[in-house]
Amino acid sequence: MGLLTCVALGGGAVVGVVGAPFVLGAIGFTSAGIAAGSYAAGMMSAAAVANGGAVAAGSTVAVLQAFGAAGLSGAATAAAASAGAGVGGTLAALAAIII
Repeated sequence: MGLLTCVALGGGAVVGVVGAPFVLGAIGFTSAGIAAGSYAAGMMSAAAVANGGAVAAGSTVAVLQAFGAAGLSGAATAAAASAGAGVGGTLAALAAIII
């Protein structure tokens, strides 16, 4: 594994962990609840309609709101780091082919 790959994996992991809370907030999952008129509000509305008026516990909307309100758990942080590292590794592999 080359230096570029190692840097890309590490950088991707950091961006995944640091960026996840900002992305959640940007789409409307905030510490104060779901922001009115946001993408998250649309998700919540669709989930409620699909479930007869309530958002099911453990659903995607419920989990994302929990992360937005309380921050990422250890498992979610690991998942964000893994996803970021995966993207970084893919970009490094593409760069190695192109360069």
